[in-house]
Amino acid sequence: MRNAQIRASGVSLFYKASEVILSEMNFVIYEGDLVFITGKSGSGKSTLLKALHGAIAPAEGTLEVCGTKFPTGKESAINKLRRKLGIVFQDYRLIEEWTIERNIALPLIIAGYDQKRINDQVERLLNHVRLTHCRDRFPQELSGGEQQRAAVARALSHNPMLLLADEPTGNLDDYSTSLVLELFLAINQLGKTVVIVTHRMPLDLRIKYRHFHIEKGRVCEIA
Repeated sequence: MRNAQIRASGVSLFYKASEVILSEMNFVIYEGDLVFITGKSGSGKSTLLKALHGAIAPAEGTLEVCGTKFPTGKESAINKLRRKLGIVFQDYRLIEEWTIERNIALPLIIAGYDQKRINDQVERLLNHVRLTHCRDRFPQELSGGEQQRAAVARALSHNPMLLLADEPTGNLDDYSTSLVLELFLAINQLGKTVVIVTHRMPLDLRIKYRHFHIEKGRVCEIA
């Protein structure tokens, strides 16, 4: 039986009591799942993802992510959770003054890994995302697709249990979108749990996945 990595029980999310974004969510995401979350602009997709990495706390109910239960009043619990997560954003969030190689190494530097391990891991990831030739370049010297692939590599550098992606292809052309999506599918095939918020479901997926749709403040799974 697979372990649950995310469990929502009666979870509601809102920024103000008068403005409920998502209400009474009940779902389980298991280890190794590939999950797409869709919905109209403003439906609450990004809000849900923020809750999954501890940026906002449930107003009601209980949310458990990689063993951490929310709501929690402990900053240490959120920090511990984030060491188990990899997060990819639509706007890449690379450090402009750092080379691609150093950007990918950032989580390992923060965690205090020795230089040899950092070098070995970064080399492996550069190969994985096909950016070995860009290692000494700066983000502004890369295309949007290349920057997003670097952001994916950075999110994977510390070997997270769970990868979250918020509209990761929203700013990309069709070719770059295809490359980035292939990366996520390959990561999932290695056994990682991957949750992707997107405004458009990929076409012709030939691997097993789950599809959650948000509408009118409710999350439902589409069979």
